[in-house]
Amino acid sequence: MTSPPQTAAPRRQRRRSASSLLVRTGGHVGALVPGLLLAWDAATGGLSVDPVKELTQRTGKDAFVLLVLSLAVGPIVRITGLRTVAPLARILGLYAFGYATLHLLAFVGLDFGFRGDLIVDGVLEKRFALIGLTAFLILLVLTATSTRARVRRLGPIWKRIHRLAYLAGAFATLHYLWAVKTITREQLAWAGVVGVLLALRLPEAAGLFVLTRRKLTRERPPRDGPPTAES
Repeated sequence: MTSPPQTAAPRRQRRRSASSLLVRTGGHVGALVPGLLLAWDAATGGLSVDPVKELTQRTGKDAFVLLVLSLAVGPIVRITGLRTVAPLARILGLYAFGYATLHLLAFVGLDFGFRGDLIVDGVLEKRFALIGLTAFLILLVLTATSTRARVRRLGPIWKRIHRLAYLAGAFATLHYLWAVKTITREQLAWAGVVGVLLALRLPEAAGLFVLTRRKLTRERPPRDGPPTAES
């Protein structure tokens, strides 16, 4: 007695599981690379003549880039329908918070020696520090509510809370621009990306997602075509 032929559904499920594992692993590895490179440079004396400044700037930029990438996951999923990349939003967001924590510790620890009076004066006197701290506090709230238990407990409120990620992105962009005396083209490019992501959150953008996804779906060739005469 022969076993029944394997259906396509289990094969598709295995492919989705393998793709999800690959995406998650790639997200973790990619997010860890900047930290590992920074640790290597610090251990081998590869930092600049002002290591405190470089440490602060690199951790801050890494946090900002990962935050922007995490915000880009939602639009990518809505346009392409690739649900397998959806977990990257949470993964990259958590690493963004991790780098932001290192950035804050370098700022208040190495620059101000954890002295409360100096920290308060430094934050209040510098608008980039104040808005950067605001972005960090939002990320702290998002991270604290990102566990599965919190998601179940908060229910529909969880989505409303996590929409604050876009506000954190806007504040982080201002922090990124205000922290320097001269704004570079790279900073303007990243600010433009954040502006586009914020614009895609507007209700008017919903039609664009629908039209783009329909076009991609029509043009995408079928994965499993009809059986041929040779099969």
